[in-house]
Amino acid sequence: MKRVLWDVDTQVDFVHADGKLAVPDAEAAVPAMARLVEWARAAGIPHVASADDHELTDPEISETPDYSTTYPPHCLRGTRGAEKIAETAQLDPVPLALKEVPEKWLRGREFLLLKKHFDVFTNPNTERLIDLLDPEEVVVFGVATDVCDDAAIRGLLARGRSVAFVEEASRGLDGARTASCIAGWREAGVRFVTADEAVSGS
Repeated sequence: MKRVLWDVDTQVDFVHADGKLAVPDAEAAVPAMARLVEWARAAGIPHVASADDHELTDPEISETPDYSTTYPPHCLRGTRGAEKIAETAQLDPVPLALKEVPEKWLRGREFLLLKKHFDVFTNPNTERLIDLLDPEEVVVFGVATDVCDDAAIRGLLARGRSVAFVEEASRGLDGARTASCIAGWREAGVRFVTADEAVSGS
Protein backbone atom coordinates (compact mmCIF):
# COMPACT_ATOMS: atom_id res chain seq x y z
CA MET A 1 0.00 0.00 0.00
CA LYS A 2 1.28 3.45 -0.95
CA ARG A 3 1.29 5.53 2.20
CA VAL A 4 2.25 8.99 3.40
CA LEU A 5 3.07 9.97 6.98
CA TRP A 6 1.30 13.24 7.87
CA ASP A 7 2.92 14.96 10.86
CA VAL A 8 0.79 17.77 12.28
CA ASP A 9 2.57 20.64 14.06
CA THR A 10 4.95 18.66 16.28
CA GLN A 11 6.65 21.88 17.34
CA VAL A 12 8.32 22.84 20.60
CA ASP A 13 5.65 25.36 21.62
CA PHE A 14 2.94 22.71 21.34
CA VAL A 15 4.70 19.55 22.51
CA HIS A 16 7.06 20.60 25.29
CA ALA A 17 5.45 21.23 28.67
CA ASP A 18 7.06 24.69 28.85
CA GLY A 19 5.93 25.64 25.34
CA LYS A 20 3.98 28.83 24.68
CA LEU A 21 0.82 26.86 23.80
CA ALA A 22 1.55 23.48 25.35
CA VAL A 23 -0.97 20.77 24.55
CA PRO A 24 -1.82 18.81 27.73
CA ASP A 25 0.12 15.54 28.05
CA ALA A 26 1.72 15.97 24.60
CA GLU A 27 5.13 14.93 25.88
CA ALA A 28 3.70 11.48 26.63
CA ALA A 29 2.99 11.06 22.92
CA VAL A 30 6.58 11.75 21.87
CA PRO A 31 7.84 8.12 21.86
CA ALA A 32 5.05 7.11 19.48
CA MET A 33 5.70 10.20 17.33
CA ALA A 34 9.39 9.29 17.12
CA ARG A 35 8.60 5.71 16.16
CA LEU A 36 6.44 6.80 13.25
CA VAL A 37 9.07 9.19 11.90
CA GLU A 38 11.81 6.56 12.22
CA TRP A 39 9.59 4.06 10.40
CA ALA A 40 8.93 6.46 7.52
CA ARG A 41 12.63 7.27 7.20
CA ALA A 42 13.68 3.61 7.20
CA ALA A 43 10.95 2.59 4.76
CA GLY A 44 11.40 5.53 2.38
CA ILE A 45 7.84 6.71 3.02
CA PRO A 46 7.12 10.39 2.34
CA HIS A 47 7.05 12.44 5.55
CA VAL A 48 4.84 15.50 5.16
CA ALA A 49 4.96 17.85 8.14
CA SER A 50 2.94 20.98 8.78
CA ALA A 51 4.22 23.77 11.01
CA ASP A 52 2.81 27.03 12.31
CA ASP A 53 4.91 29.96 11.08
CA HIS A 54 3.44 32.89 12.98
CA GLU A 55 4.22 36.58 13.25
CA LEU A 56 2.79 38.84 15.93
CA THR A 57 0.64 40.58 13.31
CA ASP A 58 -1.23 37.39 12.33
CA PRO A 59 -5.02 37.42 12.91
CA GLU A 60 -4.79 34.25 15.00
CA ILE A 61 -2.46 35.87 17.55
CA SER A 62 -4.14 37.72 20.41
CA GLU A 63 -3.42 38.99 23.93
CA THR A 64 -7.02 38.06 24.80
CA PRO A 65 -7.45 34.73 22.99
CA ASP A 66 -10.71 32.80 22.83
CA TYR A 67 -8.87 29.49 22.13
CA SER A 68 -11.22 28.84 19.23
CA THR A 69 -10.20 31.28 16.50
CA THR A 70 -7.48 33.18 18.38
CA TYR A 71 -4.59 32.00 20.54
CA PRO A 72 -1.74 33.57 22.52
CA PRO A 73 1.58 34.12 20.70
CA HIS A 74 3.09 30.77 19.73
CA CYS A 75 5.38 29.26 17.09
CA LEU A 76 6.69 32.69 16.17
CA ARG A 77 8.98 32.67 13.17
CA GLY A 78 12.64 32.41 14.11
CA THR A 79 12.02 31.31 17.70
CA ARG A 80 12.87 28.01 19.33
CA GLY A 81 9.19 27.39 19.92
CA ALA A 82 8.55 27.24 16.18
CA GLU A 83 11.11 24.46 15.67
CA LYS A 84 10.06 20.86 15.30
CA ILE A 85 10.90 18.71 18.29
CA ALA A 86 14.09 16.67 17.92
CA GLU A 87 12.17 13.39 17.71
CA THR A 88 10.24 14.42 14.59
CA ALA A 89 12.82 16.72 12.99
CA GLN A 90 13.26 16.27 9.26
CA LEU A 91 16.72 15.84 7.75
CA ASP A 92 16.35 17.73 4.47
CA PRO A 93 12.76 18.88 3.88
CA VAL A 94 11.43 20.82 0.93
CA PRO A 95 10.15 24.03 2.61
CA LEU A 96 6.77 25.12 1.28
CA ALA A 97 5.61 28.54 2.44
CA LEU A 98 2.40 30.28 1.38
CA LYS A 99 3.41 31.07 -2.19
CA GLU A 100 2.78 28.39 -4.78
CA VAL A 101 6.07 26.87 -5.90
CA PRO A 102 6.76 25.39 -9.35
CA GLU A 103 5.90 21.72 -9.57
CA LYS A 104 9.52 20.83 -10.33
CA TRP A 105 10.36 21.52 -6.67
CA LEU A 106 7.64 19.21 -5.31
CA ARG A 107 9.90 16.19 -5.21
CA GLY A 108 11.72 14.36 -2.46
CA ARG A 109 10.72 12.40 0.65
CA GLU A 110 10.36 15.16 3.25
CA PHE A 111 8.12 18.22 2.90
CA LEU A 112 7.48 21.04 5.37
CA LEU A 113 4.21 22.91 4.87
CA LEU A 114 4.32 26.27 6.65
CA LYS A 115 1.06 27.91 7.64
CA LYS A 116 -0.47 30.87 9.44
CA HIS A 117 -3.88 29.28 10.00
CA PHE A 118 -4.77 26.03 11.76
CA ASP A 119 -5.96 24.57 8.43
CA VAL A 120 -2.96 23.31 6.45
CA PHE A 121 -5.00 23.51 3.26
CA THR A 122 -4.74 27.31 3.45
CA ASN A 123 -1.24 26.70 2.07
CA PRO A 124 -1.73 26.46 -1.72
CA ASN A 125 0.97 23.82 -2.00
CA THR A 126 -0.83 21.31 0.24
CA GLU A 127 -3.45 20.12 -2.21
CA ARG A 128 -0.94 20.01 -5.08
CA LEU A 129 1.46 17.96 -2.97
CA ILE A 130 -1.12 15.38 -1.92
CA ASP A 131 -2.25 15.05 -5.55
CA LEU A 132 1.33 14.43 -6.68
CA LEU A 133 2.09 11.92 -3.92
CA ASP A 134 -1.31 10.27 -4.54
CA PRO A 135 -1.22 7.92 -1.52
CA GLU A 136 -3.65 5.09 -0.95
CA GLU A 137 -3.66 6.02 2.74
CA VAL A 138 -2.47 8.98 4.80
CA VAL A 139 -1.25 8.15 8.32
CA VAL A 140 -1.92 11.20 10.51
CA PHE A 141 -0.57 12.11 13.95
CA GLY A 142 0.37 15.22 15.91
CA VAL A 143 -1.19 18.12 17.78
CA ALA A 144 -3.66 19.33 18.55
CA THR A 145 -6.21 16.60 17.84
CA ASP A 146 -9.18 18.96 18.10
CA VAL A 147 -7.72 21.84 16.07
CA CYS A 148 -5.02 21.27 13.45
CA ASP A 149 -5.37 17.47 13.28
CA ASP A 150 -9.10 17.93 12.75
CA ALA A 151 -8.60 20.47 9.96
CA ALA A 152 -6.03 18.24 8.23
CA ILE A 153 -8.16 15.10 8.46
CA ARG A 154 -11.32 16.83 7.31
CA GLY A 155 -9.38 18.38 4.44
CA LEU A 156 -7.95 15.03 3.39
CA LEU A 157 -11.35 13.32 3.59
CA ALA A 158 -12.94 16.10 1.55
CA ARG A 159 -10.38 15.37 -1.16
CA GLY A 160 -11.23 11.69 -1.24
CA ARG A 161 -8.22 10.43 0.70
CA SER A 162 -8.24 7.43 3.03
CA VAL A 163 -6.96 8.38 6.49
CA ALA A 164 -5.53 6.38 9.40
CA PHE A 165 -5.14 8.21 12.71
CA VAL A 166 -2.57 7.28 15.37
CA GLU A 167 -4.22 8.43 18.59
CA GLU A 168 -1.31 7.47 20.89
CA ALA A 169 0.95 9.85 18.89
CA SER A 170 -1.51 12.74 19.25
CA ARG A 171 -3.07 14.90 21.96
CA GLY A 172 -5.89 17.45 22.07
CA LEU A 173 -6.36 20.81 23.76
CA ASP A 174 -9.94 20.30 24.96
CA GLY A 175 -11.27 16.91 26.04
CA ALA A 176 -14.88 17.37 24.95
CA ARG A 177 -13.92 18.88 21.62
CA THR A 178 -11.39 16.10 21.01
CA ALA A 179 -14.01 13.43 21.69
CA SER A 180 -16.40 15.13 19.28
CA CYS A 181 -13.76 15.24 16.55
CA ILE A 182 -12.87 11.58 17.00
CA ALA A 183 -16.54 10.56 16.85
CA GLY A 184 -16.97 12.53 13.63
CA TRP A 185 -13.92 10.93 12.06
CA ARG A 186 -15.13 7.44 12.91
CA GLU A 187 -18.43 8.18 11.19
CA ALA A 188 -16.50 9.46 8.17
CA GLY A 189 -14.51 6.22 7.89
CA VAL A 190 -11.16 7.15 9.43
CA ARG A 191 -9.20 4.09 10.58
CA PHE A 192 -7.77 4.20 14.09
CA VAL A 193 -4.42 2.43 14.40
CA THR A 194 -1.70 2.08 17.01
CA ALA A 195 1.88 3.03 16.21
CA ASP A 196 2.69 -0.70 16.08
CA GLU A 197 -0.07 -1.29 13.55
CA ALA A 198 1.00 1.68 11.47
CA VAL A 199 4.64 0.61 11.17
CA SER A 200 3.67 -2.99 10.48
CA GLY A 201 1.32 -1.91 7.70
CA SER A 202 -1.74 -3.44 9.30
